[in-house]
Amino acid sequence: MKPVIPLTLAVSLFAVSGTTLAGSDSGLYLGASVGQAQLDFDEELPDPGDVNVSIDFDDEDTAYKIFGGYNFGLIPLVDLAVEGAYVDFGKFKGNVGAISDSNFEVDGWTGAGLAGIKLGPVGIFGKAGFISWDGDLDNFGDDDGTDPLYGIGARFTLFSFQVRAEYERYDLDNFDIDYYSVGAAFTF
Repeated sequence: MKPVIPLTLAVSLFAVSGTTLAGSDSGLYLGASVGQAQLDFDEELPDPGDVNVSIDFDDEDTAYKIFGGYNFGLIPLVDLAVEGAYVDFGKFKGNVGAISDSNFEVDGWTGAGLAGIKLGPVGIFGKAGFISWDGDLDNFGDDDGTDPLYGIGARFTLFSFQVRAEYERYDLDNFDIDYYSVGAAFTF
């Protein structure tokens, strides 16, 4: 019977220390991330002169995101949050008709819901939401829209500081952007 008491105390202390390292269950958080955005855009678009113009972009560039959100601590071991962000995907190079050195810049504002599982200081999460984006295509004009986004990620939390790795997919009108990033956040 005597060995059971120290074992029970050790397991209890380990569980409490894991919860302490996991950080705040709820609260406002702010963060930023940097990564690689990949664009695949291959389409025939009508030109104002009734001639189809071939657009072909298959490029990647460095991108960044500044985000903030609120984590609701409603259910133990489960993260539920809302998050907003500004994302700049960078500048992609490609072809527009006969012009072989065109640039396409895309940025936008996002709003998403997050749900995740906390396993002590480590956790995984998924997100779904929308992006209101603006694109500027050299020699062809501007485009914008509001379209869906979704993603998955993992995080490591130490007190109020969090390191995250994410994959996000942005399904925009005629093209898709994949964004792989690493970032950090601080919970208040």
